[in-house]
Amino acid sequence: MQLDTVDLAMLTELQQEGRLSVTDLAERVHLSHTPCLRRLRRLEEAGVLRGYAALVDQRAVGLPVNVFVSVTLERQTEAELDRFEAAVRACPEVMECYMMTGSSDFLLRVVAADLDHYEDFLKQTLTRISGIGKIQSSFALKQVVARAALPIQSAKRHFRELDHQ
Repeated sequence: MQLDTVDLAMLTELQQEGRLSVTDLAERVHLSHTPCLRRLRRLEEAGVLRGYAALVDQRAVGLPVNVFVSVTLERQTEAELDRFEAAVRACPEVMECYMMTGSSDFLLRVVAADLDHYEDFLKQTLTRISGIGKIQSSFALKQVVARAALPIQSAKRHFRELDHQ
């Protein structure tokens, strides 16, 4: 799907305020209600807008610990990779999982209430996934930056540069 500057402006506004009404969104991006709604539905149908969510403070709900876990599999066959991916998708403590290049195969961000909670997750869940060769855990001391909004302004500049070529 080709995104234009109006689409990018809509995405920027929605990232800042996901509960924005279509009327307010249309006003902010200088469209009338109907074209704005049509564009919004197109962005949703194309999967550019994947959904809407509330951002919950993990400390406020008793999950202040972030653990970054590097996982190396014994074998990197398609079946082993798929099996591991399916297993971690089923773990609610795993907030993010990335397949990596380099010394490990996957990097996970796991949340926990405390060290005991993480130890239980490690022993009762992660180590029971077949095919894991190595697990290395690193505990975050402090979160310096956490963003949910993508840097759409950078994308806008990139689109303008492409338009002028």
